[in-house]
Amino acid sequence: MDLITDGIIFRQVKATGGRRMILLFTKKYGKISVGTSLSEKGKNRASLALRPFTFGSYQIYQGRNYYNLDRAETVKSFYGIGEDPDKYMSASYVLELTERVVPEEVPQPQIFQLLVTFMEELSERPKKPETLVLAYEVKLLRALGVLPAFHGCERCGAQEELTSFSIPDAGMLCRSCRKKIPPGQQDALIYDVNFGIVDIIQYFADKPLSGFRGIALEPQTAQQLQKILRDYFSYHLDVGELKSEQLLLGQY
Repeated sequence: MDLITDGIIFRQVKATGGRRMILLFTKKYGKISVGTSLSEKGKNRASLALRPFTFGSYQIYQGRNYYNLDRAETVKSFYGIGEDPDKYMSASYVLELTERVVPEEVPQPQIFQLLVTFMEELSERPKKPETLVLAYEVKLLRALGVLPAFHGCERCGAQEELTSFSIPDAGMLCRSCRKKIPPGQQDALIYDVNFGIVDIIQYFADKPLSGFRGIALEPQTAQQLQKILRDYFSYHLDVGELKSEQLLLGQY
């Protein structure tokens, strides 16, 4: 059976006989592994569609236990991302993070469109891509249904004196509940709310990615927010160490 879908390549590896295995994030079918003999060498639209940072249209043959990529065509190339080191590192991190959190063969059209929009905005952003990355991470959590809650204490429901953000509790803690936690028990995953982090996360969740072109967080705030989000992804979505992570942290 032939499948036709838009997609973005997560990664690819060489196989035997001149073939390659491609991990493709598709709009219709989710994340799938496809084999192909198509070459990425050359300057035609089919070759370009097999390279990183390209939004393409793909014709895939679905066998009983395998997928084979038969045709590829470029819809939009974000080639400028590869020419800018900061943008390249940001895009590599977002692709790897997204690959880790989306399940195989489960359509994720909202996340797919979010990723395409991120690539579009990143290619147009003049500088400081880290703020756009942080906004993407927050929106990715919302799309996955695990965005933390901020409107009350996650342990007792209190609305007042919400002084701490707890990663294990996926939200806020009031002063009283924070005091009840034994010293040293997951303290590394509980943050004092002292620099407007809640307002920033809520703002990022609500504002479209296209609205971040003129917005850049201060480096210290961006670094703190990235640490919190990274811990959150690790705790709730089991996202381990990412190969691109150290490259990204060099931007902050």
